[in-house]
Amino acid sequence: MPLEIFFSFQGIFCYNIYMAVIKSKKFILRPFKRGDEASLLKNINNRKIAKNTLAILYPYKPKYARSWIKHSLELNRKKNKEKINFAIDVNGEVIGGIGFKNIKGHRAEIGYWLGEKYWGQGITTSALKKITEYGFNKLKLRRMEIGIFPFNKASMRVAEKAGYQYEGRLRKFVLKDKKLVDSLLFAKVR
Repeated sequence: MPLEIFFSFQGIFCYNIYMAVIKSKKFILRPFKRGDEASLLKNINNRKIAKNTLAILYPYKPKYARSWIKHSLELNRKKNKEKINFAIDVNGEVIGGIGFKNIKGHRAEIGYWLGEKYWGQGITTSALKKITEYGFNKLKLRRMEIGIFPFNKASMRVAEKAGYQYEGRLRKFVLKDKKLVDSLLFAKVR
């Protein structure tokens, strides 16, 4: 589905006030599109990614990739956004994802994942910085939060490098693999 570009500024090319293509030297943040299923499946189908995220399953099946793309396209068509998903794209391939959920007034939650082949290259930290800037400047958010499992040290480092501060431990906060587990709350405010 082709989208028209309405305006651009500071390396951000917007399709509308909510969906944009955000460029960096290493990657592009863009809406998911039809045709992304194969690279999404290739990079997300990893036990380590599933372990460190709340909603990603392992094994990640082709039907999940098709469903995610369909879901993301439907979200893009909605006028009032409560959730916005971006693909992390390198050379036309989806290598990760980042986005907002529970957008309510002045606040939103952020989630992200990256294919293991790309870990340790600063991509997730840079993507989080870009999406945070987008949240503050374009969505006019005043607070963004990230929930991180206590054992996910790499994600904690990403959040801290992007300027998020640890606010506390939410005990037995989420259901993961049929068990209640703690979540560490990181946030950035403006």
